[in-house]
Amino acid sequence: MVKMTMIARVTDGLPLAEGLDDGRDLADAEMYKQQVKALFKNLSKGHNEASRMSIETGPYVFHYIIEGRVCYLTMCDRAYPKKLAFQYLEDLKNEFERVNGAQIETAARPYAFIKFDTFIQKTKRLYLDTRTQRNIAKLNDELYEVHQIMTRNVQEVLGVGEKLDQVSQMSSRLTSESRIYADKARDLNRQALIRKWAPVGIVLGVVFLLFWVKTKLW
Repeated sequence: MVKMTMIARVTDGLPLAEGLDDGRDLADAEMYKQQVKALFKNLSKGHNEASRMSIETGPYVFHYIIEGRVCYLTMCDRAYPKKLAFQYLEDLKNEFERVNGAQIETAARPYAFIKFDTFIQKTKRLYLDTRTQRNIAKLNDELYEVHQIMTRNVQEVLGVGEKLDQVSQMSSRLTSESRIYADKARDLNRQALIRKWAPVGIVLGVVFLLFWVKTKLW
């Protein structure tokens, strides 16, 4: 069954709506919500390009759909039919776009569309029992197939983002260190030139001074 539902803007990971009663009967609910937030963060950085994906995490699976600027995500039991999970997300997507589509880009605060929870709860109840005639019909519907949707592991997906962040940080450090090295190299070259030409300058200075004194005395 559906355990968790969250909707976020892809461009910056801003959460827009979620199921308000999600996680009440779920062990480690906060840990899974943190995974969802990390996933949204990765998506905002463009680390995952698939518009539809299933991600295994412990005894559950995250399913998500990206449509336009919005990611619709749900977490279900592993035994819950994948086809129903994505049909559920499609229903949420269609209604969310219809009601809030014009305001998605301008939303400036988290959970700006929290009232959408009413529709989330109503739709979730429709998908609660996989054995209802309605859901059996959806499972048999050949118009919506999910065989091509990739399934990955949460450590693999989130690890990609962490590794890319580490590479980015390492690159920044190398750039900074190369600048410091270049500055030090210039200082060393300057000091070498001073050491090389300073004695010559001193000798010429002394000669000039002696010449000047001689001209003054004579």
